[in-house]
Amino acid sequence: MTITLLIADDHPIVRDGLRGIFTGERGFEVLGEAAHGAEAVTLAEALKPDVVLMDLRMPGTDGVAAITELARLGNPARVLVLTTYDTDSDVLPAIEAGATGYLLKDSPREELFRAVRAAARGEAVLSPAVASRIMGQMRAPAQEPLSQREIEVLNLVARGSTNKEAAKKLFISEATVKTHLLHAYAKLGVKDRAAAVAVAFERGLLGS
Repeated sequence: MTITLLIADDHPIVRDGLRGIFTGERGFEVLGEAAHGAEAVTLAEALKPDVVLMDLRMPGTDGVAAITELARLGNPARVLVLTTYDTDSDVLPAIEAGATGYLLKDSPREELFRAVRAAARGEAVLSPAVASRIMGQMRAPAQEPLSQREIEVLNLVARGSTNKEAAKKLFISEATVKTHLLHAYAKLGVKDRAAAVAVAFERGLLGS
């Protein structure tokens, strides 16, 4: 099966390099290139690629805004962030917006191929550096407040929604719902959905 790709990056040399890498590898087809987020959304809607390789920092509409818009439109493309930035302020908003994976541009070619294949199957993909950053955050004793999105997810869970149903109602992926729940568990100091809902009600975080 051929995996179709859209490359979104504001640097022509990066786009050319990625196109060359994937064009030379069996099983991939590059359908188009975008120089900014708005163009990525337009082309993703027109070309329906399996995977969008999305840079984060682009002029005008950035990567996170583009990911958010694709999720709102219900576009089926999986978004794999490919960037040079691995700070919390870059990683978490991209994943919360609905990115299937997050990879750094210095990743080896084979890792990139594996990541795109996994993303096309709908599997979450994180570069080792990003994964350890997120796990470190989740393990840290967290007194920080729940985000608005985490509260929205817990409200839906409290009303009996499955992860799949919550994802549909919030226009995000099921994997993103799971990520929000894991963050909420860590912040509330619990290990499952029922306990999270109970503690959140106890703290007055959820609507009655």
